[in-house]
Amino acid sequence: MKKILVVEDNPVNRSLLEEVLQAHGYEVLIAKNGEEGIEKAKAEQPDLILMDIYMPGMDGYEAARNIRDDPASSSIKIIAVTSLAMKGDRERILEAGFEAYMSKPIDTRALARLVKEMLG
Repeated sequence: MKKILVVEDNPVNRSLLEEVLQAHGYEVLIAKNGEEGIEKAKAEQPDLILMDIYMPGMDGYEAARNIRDDPASSSIKIIAVTSLAMKGDRERILEAGFEAYMSKPIDTRALARLVKEMLG
């Protein structure tokens, strides 16, 4: 069973992502902020990470950079899940090292397709 780490501070969004992923047969790990996301990524070695960009404390950019900088977790694919949807946001997110981008509100069908695609 593929393991997916959801790093999201909003409980409603966290719950939605967890339900959709579990319904598609994935094991879901939860982190409520960037720091916790880094810890779980390194300890659990998930197959994929869904990372919110704007969180209190450490944002998703910094958390992803930290995960990328550690050789033990550098190969984990990270999808940005964010309310950023302005022109240029997608490009900035991909340039920051995320493999993909999903805007909020979440399209659950598109999310399931993207996750399946990212996991091969």
